[in-house]
Amino acid sequence: MNQKHLDKIKHNKGFIAALDQSGGSTPKALAAYGITEDKYDGTDEMFNLVHDMRTRIITSPAFDSKYIIGAILFEQTMDNKIDGMYTADYLTSKKDIVPFLKVDRGLADEKNGSQLMKPIDDLAELLERANERNIFGTKMRSLIKSYNGSAITEVVKQQFDIGKQIIKAGLVPIIEPEVDIHSKEKQGIESFMKNEILRELNQLRPEQLVMLKLTIPTEANLFKELVDHPNVIRVVALSGGYSTEEANEKLKQNEGVSASFSRALTQDLRVDQSENKFNETLDEAVKSIYEASL
Repeated sequence: MNQKHLDKIKHNKGFIAALDQSGGSTPKALAAYGITEDKYDGTDEMFNLVHDMRTRIITSPAFDSKYIIGAILFEQTMDNKIDGMYTADYLTSKKDIVPFLKVDRGLADEKNGSQLMKPIDDLAELLERANERNIFGTKMRSLIKSYNGSAITEVVKQQFDIGKQIIKAGLVPIIEPEVDIHSKEKQGIESFMKNEILRELNQLRPEQLVMLKLTIPTEANLFKELVDHPNVIRVVALSGGYSTEEANEKLKQNEGVSASFSRALTQDLRVDQSENKFNETLDEAVKSIYEASL
């Protein structure tokens, strides 16, 4: 584990940018950016376009380590290059930003109100490649939509079981059991889930460190106990479909929780913006998310 990266993630002010849209969410991300599906032909062209979008974001002067401490990458982004350097190396050496990798393969079908992760059959090979590419940590997402105790327990257990494999490979897992912001049972789900996360955390050895990426809770500071847990390096929040303004306002109410926003970071960026306009728009989003993360 890179000690410099660990210290930065543990102690520095700032937030983690989520640039990890995968195959399923890429068309939506491109459409929001102004590139509709009729503008490209096939998966390869789609991924090239989204890499161009991410390159534009990462190389922008607004993408600054004064505000952004880490960035989560999609696998294809990790294997691509920016200015002749692998993306993680560019982030580390040119931007002083810690690289993470999304490792999940998407969500399984809904069962009992939750969606587990699909099996990650090539996890060992993926983690080996992540180490070769100088990645610091990983991210993997599950989704909880309704209150079913056994299903929530299963989601949290799967996250930690895979998380322990990631720790064993020398990387830091970001545990992400997202709670649907539209669920009428959101507050109850979050209370139950917090206790399940605590139970898993309390079974870890002192050297087994994790991060948590959670939906901004309905009850302010619900996750303070998780923030203060000795096995937790950092707790970050996902925007979960909230607008930038709403996500920022809700985040400010939660002490010790910083942002890891995706849509809220990029929602006003457009492919046809001039470089000045693009950089100004990104700078505004970055600074507002940073302020909310304080």
